[in-house]
Amino acid sequence: MTIEKASGERARAPRVVGPDELDRVVEILVGAFFDDPTWAWALPDPRLRREQYRLLWRLIVEGAARYPSVWLNAEETATAVWIPPGGTDMSVEQEAMVEPLLTEMLGDGAARVLGTFKAFAEARPVGQEHYYLTLLGTDPHHRGKGAGLRLLADTLQVADDAAMPAYLEASNPVNVALYARYGFRVRSTFGLPEDGPDVPTMWREPRRSSTSATQPTLDPSMPDVAP
Repeated sequence: MTIEKASGERARAPRVVGPDELDRVVEILVGAFFDDPTWAWALPDPRLRREQYRLLWRLIVEGAARYPSVWLNAEETATAVWIPPGGTDMSVEQEAMVEPLLTEMLGDGAARVLGTFKAFAEARPVGQEHYYLTLLGTDPHHRGKGAGLRLLADTLQVADDAAMPAYLEASNPVNVALYARYGFRVRSTFGLPEDGPDVPTMWREPRRSSTSATQPTLDPSMPDVAP
């Protein structure tokens, strides 16, 4: 599946990944989120964090890949992981793997990450179907070129085509202003356990379905989405 674009742009359109591309998605996310203020707090040892991220993001990406909603841009430098309306982050079997994986990986530190997952889950709105952006990241070697933001704009077209709202958590508060440029508005803020950071949640109502209505002009002075 690819985003519909004019004929001259189709070769550079983002695409839904196949099973053999999940490794690339995970590696982008490992680099993108390495210094993320929320997830670096949850996994505080920088010596171990990359491998911990690989295990954690792999589980989340595989859960989302049950749907055609894990995206790569054409250059394979940015990824967007969405859950469609009515979908779940993971299957029941995958959810059952989370606590044993974290306990084996972190020992007593697993409680902090499990509490973080619980806080994210409790913050997610119920009662109104929506597209849920779980992860958006850019390869840090390609940051600052707008790749993540262009992918965000392109994949929001899917929500707009379905006339559905979209929801996300801004694990890095720096991104709140960037997401606002694409129609997201702060909905609430929740705190993490053990005096962890506050995380804003954001909501976006659907727009008229057209690429021009979704994507604002990129400002080169603004950073790419971080992560």
